[in-house]
Amino acid sequence: RMFSGYKPKNDVKDSYKILELEEGCSLDDVRSSYHSLAKKYHPDSSSVTADSKAFIRVEEAYRVVLSDLAAKQKSEPGEEEEDQFKSKSLQHRHYLSFEGVGIGTPSQREKQYMQFRVDRATEQVLQYRQQRLESRYAGSDLSRAQDVRQSKKVKITQAVERLVEDLIQESMAKGDFDNLSGKGKPLQKFSDSPHIDPMTHNLNRILIDNGYQPEWILLQKEIRETIERLRKSMVASRRKLGEPMTLSEQKQWGRVCEQFAEDIRKLNKRVDNFNLVVPILSRQMVHFSTDKEIRRAQKTCEAVVEKVSGSDTKGNEGEEGKRFGWKSSLLKWLKL
Repeated sequence: RMFSGYKPKNDVKDSYKILELEEGCSLDDVRSSYHSLAKKYHPDSSSVTADSKAFIRVEEAYRVVLSDLAAKQKSEPGEEEEDQFKSKSLQHRHYLSFEGVGIGTPSQREKQYMQFRVDRATEQVLQYRQQRLESRYAGSDLSRAQDVRQSKKVKITQAVERLVEDLIQESMAKGDFDNLSGKGKPLQKFSDSPHIDPMTHNLNRILIDNGYQPEWILLQKEIRETIERLRKSMVASRRKLGEPMTLSEQKQWGRVCEQFAEDIRKLNKRVDNFNLVVPILSRQMVHFSTDKEIRRAQKTCEAVVEKVSGSDTKGNEGEEGKRFGWKSSLLKWLKL
């Protein structure tokens, strides 16, 4: 509108009256009133009240009201820009509005609207460039300090690289690289699998050589060591109490079982953490059962006791055999 030189003839009050609105109304009210009047007076709407002159007046009034609302919006701080007052009609009704730009037939109004969009885009580009230049000059001090630090860092890096290169060239001139073990042999860049990226393979090899282990492997090792330690402590505690247990020993065994149950509960939490990070589904672990572990400790203790008693019995029988062996052999000789 600014470049075309077109200016509406209506003033603000008459425009509000034409749109059947009052001053101070909202943008949605203006749009709805304009759409209803456009459908009523537009010559292509095939309605009984179609009137091209009335439609032109409605369109002019609509543009005046939009500009008035935009001016009020600029005067009030904290509000959005003028673009929110632009017409946003539905796609199948664009021929009714063209954002209120242009006069004449729909094709003429479309050409005028395209020119208006070009002018508006040019203005927005100029505003963007202006804001960018302002922001650049505003932060010039900070950017200058960052540039200085970056330049120093680059200079130091280049100096170190030159020093290393000089040392390598000096060693090559002295012949330090002549008697290497792999001289004349091809470099082993890839692993056994050709589908693995060489960079990934080299990084994994460096990590393995330095003793790196994934988190899930460390968790698995910790869980296994913890359960073995708990099992051994339970067997040792059960052997100390003896068989059969007295009333005080049974109470002591109950306290040991309660502490063991608490340790198993903490261990099961570690199992949950392990199942969350393990990458292989088949490597996941199940929870440890307190009752099963207690029964296992009791059976282990009974087996150890039976083994010790059996060895003692065999030892006694062996001593008795050695003691009375000559008498039995004498009796057998006499019978013969």
